[in-house]
Amino acid sequence: MTAAPFASIHSHGFIRVAACTPRVAVGDPQLNAQATLALARQGHVEHVDLMIFPELGLSAYAIDDLLLQEALLDDVEREAHGLIEASSALRPILVVGAPVRRNGRLYNCALIIGHGQLLGVVPKSYLPNYREYYEKRWFAPGAGVVGHRLALAGTNAPFGTDLLFRAAELQDFCFHVEICEDFWAPLPPSTAGALAGALILCNLSASNIVVGKADERAMLCASQSVRCQAAYVYSAAGPGESTTDLAWDGQATIHELGAQLACTERFPKESQWTVADVDVQRLRLERMRTPTFNDAAVNESHPESRFRQVDFSHPAAEHDIGLRRVIDRFPFVPDDPARLDRDCYETFNIQAQGLMQRLRATGIERIVIGISGGLDSTHALLVAAKAFDTLGLPRERILGFTLPGFGTSDSTRHNAWELMRALGITAEEIDIQPLARQMLADLHHPFARGEEVFDVTFENVQAGLRTDYLFRAANQRNALVLGTSDLSELALGWCTYGVGDHMSHYNVNGSLAKTLIQHLVRWVIASGQFDAATSATLRAILETQISPELVPQTNRQTLQGTESKIGPYELQDFNLFHITRYGLPPSKVAFLAWHAWRSSAAGVWPEGIAPRSRNEYTLDDIKKWLRIFLQRFFELSQFKRSALPNSPKVISGGNLSPRGDWRAPSDGTAAVWLRELDLNVPDAVPEQLNDSSAGDLG
Repeated sequence: MTAAPFASIHSHGFIRVAACTPRVAVGDPQLNAQATLALARQGHVEHVDLMIFPELGLSAYAIDDLLLQEALLDDVEREAHGLIEASSALRPILVVGAPVRRNGRLYNCALIIGHGQLLGVVPKSYLPNYREYYEKRWFAPGAGVVGHRLALAGTNAPFGTDLLFRAAELQDFCFHVEICEDFWAPLPPSTAGALAGALILCNLSASNIVVGKADERAMLCASQSVRCQAAYVYSAAGPGESTTDLAWDGQATIHELGAQLACTERFPKESQWTVADVDVQRLRLERMRTPTFNDAAVNESHPESRFRQVDFSHPAAEHDIGLRRVIDRFPFVPDDPARLDRDCYETFNIQAQGLMQRLRATGIERIVIGISGGLDSTHALLVAAKAFDTLGLPRERILGFTLPGFGTSDSTRHNAWELMRALGITAEEIDIQPLARQMLADLHHPFARGEEVFDVTFENVQAGLRTDYLFRAANQRNALVLGTSDLSELALGWCTYGVGDHMSHYNVNGSLAKTLIQHLVRWVIASGQFDAATSATLRAILETQISPELVPQTNRQTLQGTESKIGPYELQDFNLFHITRYGLPPSKVAFLAWHAWRSSAAGVWPEGIAPRSRNEYTLDDIKKWLRIFLQRFFELSQFKRSALPNSPKVISGGNLSPRGDWRAPSDGTAAVWLRELDLNVPDAVPEQLNDSSAGDLG
């Protein structure tokens, strides 16, 4: 793939949608059509694919008995014809509200207009007729209206509630339309539309505002997008609607899988809109991996058999049109401080509860843990202290061992001891160097002859001895070995198999990404879980470079940095999340990473990341480390994950247990993913393409 198609959102399964609230004129279709067309032209300039307008937008909603006036309805039809003609020069598909006559009845409808055609007309299924609503006074309900056609504005179009609309050139651009009250019903029509294949659900609404109703609308949009595993695009009537007895706030939102992607300001004075790129590929993949969705379709006798599909032409953009969507640099770490605080609270307590249950189930009241002075063992020890405190067990029954080897630095050894003392656990030190030298000599390793050969055998002799000591100490003292390896290391196979840090009796960190553990330790400090001495040591540990410390520092050997070998954890965690949680292809992961990481000045960073630590990466960097990830994850390290110890699942997309979220053959190959990467990701993107979509992180 060349640079231009790679930079296009349509190459990666995104569709640009807009929820619009034009200013309306009460009972004046001509002015309303002009306001609609003005927004549509703006949408064309900004490469929008689908635009949703409010209910009865061509006539205005709150015009009561004027809806039954022939002159007004004739004018609506004339303006609809004008919109259809104007759409031939516009990219967006327009979904516009209008009253429509058919067979001596009047229907509250959505007109689906695109590329010079009236693609279809969808009537409102459920008409509210309670409190302030009297829609049955004017309209016939659309429920049960299927299989028909309609003559309107000089064309003959499909008419009914059984319509899906799909772009011929973009397989996942498929949408369904419902109107206002429809999604307040116990079974909204959009549910059947989603089960029939629609990935974008559209709601044209009027919905006058009362106190608290905005929250109710947002809740319904979010919940429907979650249940239907879809995007939900909602537009309510806004400025200009009659306030004879009602008021209007113009709320427009775009949700995807429960998350709000975009929203307008409420109570605007003039026309407005909100735009977002929805990830329809991700939605389709999510349905594929959730059998419940298909089971629901089966239970409903396969709704797709009852829908008519309206195909339309909609070519993909072949160039960079930017990305109108916030991409989290750290998918395991929320940017919002309140959400991060809640996630850390839940994570810490899930881990502690898991360990507590394992101790209760085994009847064992001691644990053995290796303390290196690094982040992973530090956090596991904090979880253990929390669990023992909650169970009412003395912390002295936590048996901490620091096991210095050839590469152990004074600073990490000091931090390990300070942490164990501060927490009041039983602390011991075993120097593994003498036994390691003996083993290396027995193996006739060059290091035993004084040569500076620091190969994998040299490293794993030390890692294996450490774990061996921990298990033997656990045997001796009737304890469980508490594991410390994290999700990021397990994904990359950055652990010593078997009798090494790969193995334990129970691992509280197995579902935690490396990037999250840093924030958990900061949260432990900020929330005052432990005393001031402990917090001071934790701050020192947070400043320590990530390293296994297996290789000695010499004049020719600098500190052994993990990330220089396997890649920055912040990038590898990004790759891990999008590949395992959603099954995205490497080219899309690279595209998302390119938007997330190419400028450190753009977007929002999670709390606690200092400006000096705010990195950025070129596409070449991203491709290089993604290749390493694919090789290690799919080809080199699955055999280690096939034999993982028990560990509680903590985060969605954060579990690689063969008994849980990830099952794969140990003798697999990365060839398919590497080919996709090479075929579809260029080595670089021209600077002008970089500039065209700046600010996409919000």
